[in-house]
Amino acid sequence: MRKLIYGMNVTLDGYIAAPGDDIGWSVPSDELFQFWSDQLEATELTLYGRKLWETMSSYWPTGDQQPGATPAEIEFARRWRDMEKVVFSSTIDRVDWNSRLVTGNAVAEIARLKAEDGGPMDIGGATLAGAAMRAGLVDEYILATAPVLAGGGTPFFSALDHWSNLDLLETRPLPGGVILTRYATKR
Repeated sequence: MRKLIYGMNVTLDGYIAAPGDDIGWSVPSDELFQFWSDQLEATELTLYGRKLWETMSSYWPTGDQQPGATPAEIEFARRWRDMEKVVFSSTIDRVDWNSRLVTGNAVAEIARLKAEDGGPMDIGGATLAGAAMRAGLVDEYILATAPVLAGGGTPFFSALDHWSNLDLLETRPLPGGVILTRYATKR
């Protein structure tokens, strides 16, 4: 069975995007960017909701060709392009970059993928991750908490039907006042 990991940059008040889908506050330090790149390298499959897919696919397919791209950005772009991705959406009709589109029941497909043998899966996008959380499918949470208060926007955690107990796996301070925390779901 695969492990399902949900992780993103988040504001101190719990948002992954400020109002208007503004993520300008979330520019990572080199150390945080390297953490996310290493996380991507350790991931076998990434699951995206439509909004995050559109954000990622608008930049990373050619991120290594951008003027001034750092070695870390070049490495991340290549890893992103090469890895297998599944995009869940009922409003788009095609995806590129080593991806496949799922338009049906997202929770059923995530459960099916999780039951397979293989390496870890990352899930991204608040709506998609929220559905997986409510279904009890998320095994680990990674929060890179920035010292920013957004006051509203897209929350990292969606409403749950019941609480979920977690075990702290790691806490690490990073440049810029960011705190990285990892939690495992108690089973």
